[in-house]
Amino acid sequence: MSRRGGILPRRSAGEWAVRIALALVVAVLGTWSVMQSLAYSERGVAPELAHRLAPGDGRITAILSEKLSGPEATPAQRAEANRLARLALRQDPTAMAAAATLGIDAQLRGDTAGARRIFAYAQMLSRRDLRTQLWAIEDAVGRGDVAGALRQYDITLRTSEYGPDLLFPVLSSAIADPAIRDALIRTLAAKPAWTQAFVEYVAVNGPDPRTTFALFTGLQRVGVRVSANARAVLVNALLKGDFRDEAWRYYASIRPGADRRMSRDPRFTAALDTPSPLDWTPIDDAGISASIQRGDKDGVFDFSAPASIGGPMLRQMQLLPAGDYVLQGHSLNIDQPDGSRPYWTLTCQDGRELGRVALPNSAQAGGDFAGRFSVPAGCPVQYLSLVAQPSDAVAGVSGQIDRVQLAPAR
Repeated sequence: MSRRGGILPRRSAGEWAVRIALALVVAVLGTWSVMQSLAYSERGVAPELAHRLAPGDGRITAILSEKLSGPEATPAQRAEANRLARLALRQDPTAMAAAATLGIDAQLRGDTAGARRIFAYAQMLSRRDLRTQLWAIEDAVGRGDVAGALRQYDITLRTSEYGPDLLFPVLSSAIADPAIRDALIRTLAAKPAWTQAFVEYVAVNGPDPRTTFALFTGLQRVGVRVSANARAVLVNALLKGDFRDEAWRYYASIRPGADRRMSRDPRFTAALDTPSPLDWTPIDDAGISASIQRGDKDGVFDFSAPASIGGPMLRQMQLLPAGDYVLQGHSLNIDQPDGSRPYWTLTCQDGRELGRVALPNSAQAGGDFAGRFSVPAGCPVQYLSLVAQPSDAVAGVSGQIDRVQLAPAR
């Protein structure tokens, strides 16, 4: 009957054989594809299963060899790891993890020359294998090749997401050695991508603030930017360590024009998100609102304190030599009765108060104020502070300071 009658044409035995064969090929390829996909999905968490699913895949075989060659591996496991690594390289000569497994085994057997040959091959394939890069660092360190070690550090930190966690602690400790520190400064002068992250790490975790000071000074010399936060952390660490001279030298290098004999930033112009103790630091505490508002040219310190609330609102650490000093400045919008107006005080680090300068209402003398302090010997660190006194006024105390400086008396 015709095809129009709804009956399919008869097919010969040969045609059916071809169709069945094609169907079997598709089924086999589909099964192989599924097994490969499943193997790759399991290779990270279950490399043994992945290897059973795809025993001919060199990359999976290499991953299994890496797992078996861990630091706690038994001699039997290490032998199996080596067998699998050699198999992986036969299956896929680019299986870098397998080369690293063989290189580590060679090193453990004392065959350093062999390990170098194998790891050189691994690095030729890629520089993203962490085991290969860590070995290269250790090898360079063992040979006393500082420049080579730092080159490998650079490669590892640029290519491995785990590199900073592993290497920053080691590298920050190593900068105590002047030769390593100088070489590191030359490396960072090229501004690799990990520079700022390392600078921030060293500021907080450096072995000694004076060592960090030497590093940051060297970085500044070669044009590497150190963040404001890292600079403030270092200044604070030097001061806490009682390294006042180093703290001042570093501060003066990042604040051109700073003079140790007087307070700094008299018109509140410095735009500092993270001030150091040597900068003006607003103090928000006990309901007091304190902030530095910066304009196009000059700035202003703005403050307000609720009724019956007092306390420090603004502070700057001083390193004044012994002698007599004059405080001068200008206020805005202060209108309080006697005993409720803010005052300036200078105190020694040990808590001794060296005097007070009460602020007049801003309507008096055009808002200008002045006073004197005397710094005695034995008081090398002082704090200049603006303090709010509790007020009975319903609105509390508020106002602004747009200029203030403490300088040697003439």
